[in-house]
Amino acid sequence: MSDSAETKRLAEGKGDGAITRFLRATEIDSRILGMIAALVVIWVGFDIYSGILRPSDGLFGGTFLTPRNLWTLLVQTSSIAVMATGMVLIIVMRHIDLSVGSILAFVAVVIGSLQVFWLPALGLPIGHPMIWPIAVLVALLLGGTIGAFHGLLIAYAGIPAFIVTLGGLIFWRGASWAVIRGETVAPMDATFKLIGGGISGTTPGSIGFTASWVLAVIACAGVVMGIVYGRSQRRRFNFPLRPMWAEAFLAITGCVVLLGATAVINRYYWPKGVVNRWAKQENITIPDGGFDISFGYAIPVLIALGVAIVMTFLSTRTKFGRYIYAAGGNPEAAELAGINTKLLTVATFAVMGMLAGMSACISTGRLNAASNALGLFDELYVIAAAVIGGTSLSGGLGTIYGAVLGALVMQSLQSGMTLLNFESAYKDMVVGGVLVFAVWVDQVYRRRIK
Repeated sequence: MSDSAETKRLAEGKGDGAITRFLRATEIDSRILGMIAALVVIWVGFDIYSGILRPSDGLFGGTFLTPRNLWTLLVQTSSIAVMATGMVLIIVMRHIDLSVGSILAFVAVVIGSLQVFWLPALGLPIGHPMIWPIAVLVALLLGGTIGAFHGLLIAYAGIPAFIVTLGGLIFWRGASWAVIRGETVAPMDATFKLIGGGISGTTPGSIGFTASWVLAVIACAGVVMGIVYGRSQRRRFNFPLRPMWAEAFLAITGCVVLLGATAVINRYYWPKGVVNRWAKQENITIPDGGFDISFGYAIPVLIALGVAIVMTFLSTRTKFGRYIYAAGGNPEAAELAGINTKLLTVATFAVMGMLAGMSACISTGRLNAASNALGLFDELYVIAAAVIGGTSLSGGLGTIYGAVLGALVMQSLQSGMTLLNFESAYKDMVVGGVLVFAVWVDQVYRRRIK
C-alpha cells in the first residue's frame, strides 16, 4: 500500500473530528495523552502555588519546576517505576501482588546486613570491589525466589493471588524486622550507594554532562531508527502504514522531549561542598566564580529506563509476553491453545520478585541505609501507577510505558505535596482518590471500546 493511499485511507471518516483523525494517524493512545495533560497540570499547579508561598527560579516562579527538584523527582520515581513494569504483567494476567513493598523491605535488610556484617565476617573487608556485585546478585535471586514461591502457591496450590500476596505482605514485613530486630543498617558499600544516585566522596551517582548529551543523541537516533524499522516491517507484512507527517511528528516529538529533558537535567549542579572536595582532591584551583559541574542523568533513572525498555521488549516481542496477554485476555482459550498458564504464572511472579529486588537496591543505595520500614505502602503506589497508566484490572490490557508514566504522576503528586508541607493524611487521601478515579476511567474506556 502506498503512502498516499494510506494517508487517504486514514483521512476517511469525514465525520470524525480533527483530534480523532490525529490520534488515528499517529496511533497515540488517548489515555496516554490524558496522563501527560494531567502531569502538566500537576507540575504547573505545584510550581505556581509554591511560587506564591516561596518564590524561586522555577518556570512559573516556584520551587517545583526547577532542575534540582525535577532531578530529585526522577530519582524518587525510579524505584516505583521499576516495580510498576512488573505489576503490569501481573495485572494483565488477572492477578495482583500486594507483597512487593514487603519483599523490597526484606531484600533490603538482607543485602544491607550482607554488606555491613556478613561479607566482612567471611573475609571480604568493607570497600572490597566484589561487595556491591554480590549484593545486587543476591537481591535479584532472593526477590525472584520469593516471587516464584508466591507463583507456585497461586498456580499449583490454587490459592488466590490476593490471599497469597496479602499473606506475603504481612510475612515478609515481619521477616524483615526479624533479620535486623528493627534496627537500621548503615552505611552501604561506597559503590553500591551510587546505584541509588547518592554521592560517594566526590563521585556522584550520575553520569555527568557530556555522557548525558551523548546518551540523549543515541536515544534520538534510536527513536528515528525504531520508526523507520517499524515502517519497513509494516510494509513487509502489508500492514497499514502511518502517513509520513505522523511518522515525522512522532520522531521530532520524541527527540525534542529527550533533548529538552537532558538540557534541564544538566542544569542541576554539584553542591559547592562536593566541588570543593573534588578540587582539593584533584589539586585544582577554584576560580572566583566557582565551577558548575552538572550531575547529568542519575544512575537509578537510567536503571529504571533500562528496565522499562527490557520489559517492553519482553512483553511485546517475545513468546513469553504474548502468552501473558493471551492468558490475561482469555485464560480458557489460552489453555486450550496449549499455553502452560501455571508455569507462566510462576515465571511472571518471579519476574515481579526480581524487580522488587532491584528496587530494594535502588532504595537502599539512595538512603545509604537498610531498614524494615523501607517500601511501606509501595505496593499501593505500584498498583496505582500501573492502573493510572492504563493497565486494566480486568486483564489482557496494559503497557509498560503507561505504567512508568503513571509512576511519574503518582510521585509528582507525592513530591509536590511534600514540597508544600501537606499533612501526611491529606497525601494519603489524594493517592486513594486518584487510584479510585483511575479505575473508574478504565471502566469507562473499556465500555467505550466494546
